Amino acid sequence: MYENRCDTHTHTLYSRHAYSTVRENVLAARDAGLELLGVTDHFSDMLFPRTDLAHADLRDYQHFINMRVWPRVWEGVRLLHGMEADIRALDGSLFGQAIEVASDITGRPARSAASLYARACSGCDYVIASVHYKDFAEGASLAQTTEMYLGALAQPKVLVLGHTGRAGVPFDVREVVGEAARLGKLIEINEHSLETARPDGRTHTSCRTIAETCAELGCQIVVNTDAHISSSVGRTPHALALLEEIRFPQELIATRSAEAFLSAMAGAGLTVPEF
Repeated sequence: MYENRCDTHTHTLYSRHAYSTVRENVLAARDAGLELLGVTDHFSDMLFPRTDLAHADLRDYQHFINMRVWPRVWEGVRLLHGMEADIRALDGSLFGQAIEVASDITGRPARSAASLYARACSGCDYVIASVHYKDFAEGASLAQTTEMYLGALAQPKVLVLGHTGRAGVPFDVREVVGEAARLGKLIEINEHSLETARPDGRTHTSCRTIAETCAELGCQIVVNTDAHISSSVGRTPHALALLEEIRFPQELIATRSAEAFLSAMAGAGLTVPEF
């Protein structure tokens, strides 16, 4: 029986199409017996339709600026600050990296200009990079979409590639998984992707292939819920069933314990917070 004591991809009310507060998710994590919870709300132009790739107001994204006020240990659960940032170009660049903001969250001029992404992720412990809008990849070659994921992996704060099995963008799985293993970064096996997929469908087959390749190449994975409501936090039966079916090595599951996940963060060159 696989242990999975962390959930490092969850959403709160800030994501707009999610329905729980940070505290409700923390309580659900405690009740599910989790040791560690990562809150990773969307950082994407899906949040504020008026945002384009040239202009934004930092005040819309101040959720990410003030996460330091959260307790690092809350109801006995270690709490990490994260974001799920959209991959928005074939070079692997993320939402907000092409948007310069010159004002702070009060609307006053900032001391120096920086990108929206740099401002927002400055307080994040890690970033999950995911594809939600795939229009930019339409007509792209397999080499180009592979480079997209490789470019995202190269981003310093990106620790995890999120739900690649359901993104609908084909890529060279061996090349991307191999590079993730080389960098010490993580590939997600996403519960939400599997619970809504047909056992013989494209998404399930893709997730299985990705997991099998991670096992073969020694790449660590994270097993996450992608919870958009507190009742889903910590519940990953479909993902764990898939791993059991292919006899995935327990030692490659970075979410098996808080210590394993924090060690993976350190191995990828990220700063591990004090608890």
